[in-house]
Amino acid sequence: MADDESPENATRQKKGLLVPLVLGLALACAGGAGGYWAVTTGPLASQVAPSPSDGDDPPELASDPVLASFVPLETVVISLGPEETARHLIFTAELEVDPDHEAEVTRLSPRVLDVLNSYLRVISIAELSDPASLGRLRAQMLRRIQVVTGAGRVRDLLVTQFVVN
Repeated sequence: MADDESPENATRQKKGLLVPLVLGLALACAGGAGGYWAVTTGPLASQVAPSPSDGDDPPELASDPVLASFVPLETVVISLGPEETARHLIFTAELEVDPDHEAEVTRLSPRVLDVLNSYLRVISIAELSDPASLGRLRAQMLRRIQVVTGAGRVRDLLVTQFVVN
């Protein structure tokens, strides 16, 4: 047992731990460099077009905003809560659609308004009054609209008026 605790053995054990430590550090550096390359210039790089050489103009986005049509929806007025409070929600929006599907979505606008009416009637006044909830409500409404109109027809819901009085 006295031989196991000798200074020679302690030096050998330290050298034995040094090799995996250095190897792990080298692999971590290589992995970090490979991840950086993959995200910046490799297969996971952003799909944004390169900006012009002068650097003043922002880079172009993958989808062209010129190739969008907007279908306006009628203003919806929804009574909220019991009659004695007489509070209302005034909601107006437009649907961003592909130009090829504009006529189809316009024909389905009564169904879209029905879905929006049904959804907004069950939302509590407290949630409607919270400014942070508009994004969540917008996402819920967009999903319901996309179910009614069919996949790929409506890109976005643009809320132009959202007033609780």
